This record gives sequence, C-alpha cells and structure tokens, in this order.
Amino acid sequence: MTGARTGRRESQEVLARHSKSFALAGRLLPPGPREDAAAVYAWCRGCDDAVDLAPPAEQAAALVRLRDQLALVCAGAPAADPIQLAFQEVVRERRIPSCYPEELIEGIAMDVELRRYRTMEDLLLYCYRVAGTVGLMMCHVMGVADARALRHAAHLGMAMQLTNICRDVMEDWERRRVYLPDEALGREAADHLWACRGGPLPRERRAEVAAAVRRLLEQAGRLYRSGDAGMRWLDWRCALAARTARHVYAAIGRVVASRDHDVWAGRAVVPLRGKLVQVARAAGRGLLEAPGRLVSTTRTAVPEVRLPFSEELAGE
Repeated sequence: MTGARTGRRESQEVLARHSKSFALAGRLLPPGPREDAAAVYAWCRGCDDAVDLAPPAEQAAALVRLRDQLALVCAGAPAADPIQLAFQEVVRERRIPSCYPEELIEGIAMDVELRRYRTMEDLLLYCYRVAGTVGLMMCHVMGVADARALRHAAHLGMAMQLTNICRDVMEDWERRRVYLPDEALGREAADHLWACRGGPLPRERRAEVAAAVRRLLEQAGRLYRSGDAGMRWLDWRCALAARTARHVYAAIGRVVASRDHDVWAGRAVVPLRGKLVQVARAAGRGLLEAPGRLVSTTRTAVPEVRLPFSEELAGE
C-alpha cells in the first residue's frame, strides 16, 4: 500500500523530531518492530497534538473526530491520512486489540475535561490510558507470546508517564492541567493550586509540590521495577530497546530528584552522553541474561488476552 508506506516514512520523521529518547531506543529494535513502533508512536503523537494544539473551545470537537477516525481505522476503512494508514496496517498485522487505542483516546478525553485527580489511583488510571496502553500495544509489535508480560509492559508505560508528569509540571500548569493528586499534595495545597490556575504556579506551595513530585517518582520507581520483571519475555534486541527507554526515562526522574524536586528549576533533560551510558547499562543487563535466552522457547505470537485497568494493575 503506497499510502501506508508513505505513512511509515512520515512516522519515522515524527519520531525523530519529537522524541530523541524513543528514537534512540527505536534504533535498537529489529527492522520490522522498529517500523511498527514508529507508526504506533506517530499515531499516538498525532492524537495528542490534535487536542493539545487545538484552541480550548475546539478540543471537544477534536476529540470526537479522533474517536470517529479510530473507529474507521479499526474497521479497516480507507483513511486519507498516511500515518493513520500505517497505524491501521500495524493494528491489523500485529493483531492489536481495538480496546487499547480506544483507551488511549479516553485518556486524552481526561485532559480535555481538565480532570482533577483526587487519589493516586485516579492518576494511575490516567497513566494506564495514555501510556500503559502503549506498552500493551508494544507487546504486540514486539511479538510477545506470554500473557504474563502484559501487566509488566503496562507498568513500564505508566512509570514513564509518571516521570513525564514530574518533569512537565510547569508546562502542564500553563495548559491549566494539574496532575499531582490531592492526596499527594495535601487537601489545602491542592485546593489552593486549583484556585490559582490561570496565573503563575504559587511559589508558596513549593514544599507541597516537591513532596508530591517525590511521591510520584517513588511510585514510578516501583512500576519501573515491575517493568524490569517483564523483560525476560522479550527477545534480546527488543529487551535492549525497551531497557534503554526505561533507563533514560528513569534518569530524567533522577535529574528531577537531584534538584530537590524543584519544578521551578527548568526542564530536566538527559544529555546524549548520559543516554549512551543508559544504552550500555541496558546492554550489560542483556549480556547477563544471554545464557537463559539461549535455551528460551519463547514463541513470537501475541497473546489473546486483553488487559483492562484494574485494582491489581494499579498496584506494583
């Protein structure tokens, strides 16, 4: 399909332009999964941008269009957009359940609603929808056969999303979004922040915001460890790519922590040299697992299990 091939090229360009960390990890994948992963990323990024870049008054309509477009993608109907065609091809060939991209769009709907997160579990539902589902789709892209890997893959995506939230507190604030849950901030500080939306982030709440960020990073750490436990179900190249992404994102969290969780200190980044250190770290772990992989009988067929959000998934 010419349109799908164009979409795959455009997907690679979107990945390279918008996420240096995922682009680096993607280069470590085998060729087939590398192309498919880029198509998944580009489609997810397009969904985010369709809402985030729309004026607030038009975001609800943009969300309706996303749902309609996804219904056509899942039904196999022709799409005009090349990236949608590429994603449609991946959904069909990798047998990705429609419930995963549907859940992702429901997570975007939570952003449109400017949802207030009262508890950590409320926030974890959001993280599952916008990022845990990406981990689940990647299981299909990588040909994971064992359904036991799914929970760990969802946890890895959720951990990365929590890291994003901790890094982007100021950027989200500018969009009138507060992801730090009330129970992590304390009720008084949470009420104050919500009352101040639209103005500067109140510096007098620095201590409460830092404590909340610390708690989210601790939760991310537990979910990263769960993600680590699922690597044994990946082949060595997919495990290398997934571990690289995991370690780079965890390193972003460490930068945030090294600043005493001060969200006013600027965007936390990991330089290229630091990312290459994480590639080496991921490769070293892969070497330790090599003997076990030599006798592995893992099949390359995706499980027929669907993994919805649940109390068990919210736990570590």
